[in-house]
Amino acid sequence: MRHHPGGVLMRQASGIVRLRTPGPGLHEFTGEVASWVAAQGMAEGLLTLFCRHTSASLLIQENAAPAVKRDLAAYFARLAPESGVYEHDDEGPDDMPAHLRAALTQTHLSVPVADGRMRLGIWQGVYLFEHRRRPHTREVALHLLGD
Repeated sequence: MRHHPGGVLMRQASGIVRLRTPGPGLHEFTGEVASWVAAQGMAEGLLTLFCRHTSASLLIQENAAPAVKRDLAAYFARLAPESGVYEHDDEGPDDMPAHLRAALTQTHLSVPVADGRMRLGIWQGVYLFEHRRRPHTREVALHLLGD
């Protein structure tokens, strides 16, 4: 714990969420993050999530209509298609397109926390966007700063 200049006690916590992805697409893990945040016992703060990979990314996206996830995945497949035009293909034809898709999205997110909960909108969920075809185990680092 540390004091900041205003005298309010600030705490921080860090953790890792491991996700097993079956293949490409958006995989929601809002529940896992919400449980971790609640377990920290902080009323207010700022949560940072960081994807520890270069061929996957993070998104906050609609969690009600499954077509949104399918349309997003299809859009990025068109934007960075698998083809023979890439020099980097060390792990197969989906390797470089996965890096491009990750570069066009985000590897970290910031979410405010109030009343001990993430302040997501009613239709928002936290997603890992897997860009590779085969299953992977992905790690997302969590850091919460608050009181």
